Amino acid sequence: MSDKKAIGRLAPTPSGRMHLGNIFTALLVWLDIRKQGGELILRIEDLDRERCRLEYISQIVDDFTWLGLDWDKGYFDHDSTDYLQSRRTERYEKALHVLSRKEFIYPCYCNRKERMIANAPHASDGTLLYHGRCRTLEIHEIEELEKMGRNKSMRITVPDQYVAFNDNQYGKFEENLTSACGDFILCRSDGVFAYQLAVVVDDGEMGITRVVRGRDLLSSTSRQIWLMEKLGYKIPQYTHVPLLVDSTGRRLSKRDKDLSFDALRKNTTPQKIIGYLAYQIGLIDVLDSITARELLEEFSWEKVGIKDIIIPSEISFLNS
Repeated sequence: MSDKKAIGRLAPTPSGRMHLGNIFTALLVWLDIRKQGGELILRIEDLDRERCRLEYISQIVDDFTWLGLDWDKGYFDHDSTDYLQSRRTERYEKALHVLSRKEFIYPCYCNRKERMIANAPHASDGTLLYHGRCRTLEIHEIEELEKMGRNKSMRITVPDQYVAFNDNQYGKFEENLTSACGDFILCRSDGVFAYQLAVVVDDGEMGITRVVRGRDLLSSTSRQIWLMEKLGYKIPQYTHVPLLVDSTGRRLSKRDKDLSFDALRKNTTPQKIIGYLAYQIGLIDVLDSITARELLEEFSWEKVGIKDIIIPSEISFLNS
């Protein structure tokens, strides 16, 4: 029986032309919701004003349409401001105010160099944990820093507790907030709200019930669940998926222009791209062209693994 209340989201970042890895995740998002007859939202995550551009948004919309990945609500054109993170600042400010009344949110005046020197690396992955230097600043110290012209970011004090959840693919996952992430930033010193807060507010307000995204965001989930609980939002079901990587294990990226959609659209068809990804995922046994809609019959999460997928720099099938 399909879940008519399932609500998912495509949430691309318009910081460059999409690559095959972006399409890989988007396809799984689309298949997950369409299989259940649910509702799909397109949300543009353009918090980074320096890297995100309007022309990239238009390209994303056009690329999704070309691939046959449709959506029901969200961004369709430049008037869809409720689905642009850059236009949702007031909502994030309201959430920050709510948290400031419930939790210990404090200003942090550390510059990048000070954070890099004093932060402690997390043992498992090298993530820098904030040392808490500004958590105990006295009023006169704050006044002195502001006289020096220091800009402040806003951090939230995390408790020494474990937050656990069951990921649809990777099973039970838990992290101790103090040792895994430490006090994290909710609003940067330049006034831009951090992804951790924005994604929580957006998913909560938009009623997202299912989140499908790359496994590189798995470690962010515990802190996001904790924030959602503090803000009174319902927790969605999380499904993290493998990454597409090169022969060295490096994940594909926009910055390195790995298998950019510019070249893909010139040299191949949407059916070949969908077919290639479906074969790599394990949804079909034979490498062949297929539409996203046709692939729905073959889709099940049991067929999707957890190991990253190695993608060669040249794919003959897509150019044949």
